[in-house]
Amino acid sequence: MDKSVRFRTRLENGIVNVKILIFHPMETGYRKDKKTNEIVPKHFIHTVNVFQNDDLVMVIHWSRSVSKNPYLNLKIRECNLGDLIRVSWEDNFGESGFGEVKLE
Repeated sequence: MDKSVRFRTRLENGIVNVKILIFHPMETGYRKDKKTNEIVPKHFIHTVNVFQNDDLVMVIHWSRSVSKNPYLNLKIRECNLGDLIRVSWEDNFGESGFGEVKLE
């Protein structure tokens, strides 16, 4: 499994609280490198997909204004023990990552 996504989940009364941390530099394209004085190219996640089992429950479209290592907190209804929560992301360089957690 990809190491770019970390989860923390809590299932209570059929509702799961999902906390997601995605490790990514999220460069805006406005910052200059202090050593070379050149502009650091923009590098940001533009799409995040969240799945419950095989059902897409959320699509997020981000821009370069999101901070480094973005944190996402969401709740999903009608969850049960054993359900699989998956997250996938893709950035403007074509890089991608994913993570999943089984509700226990």
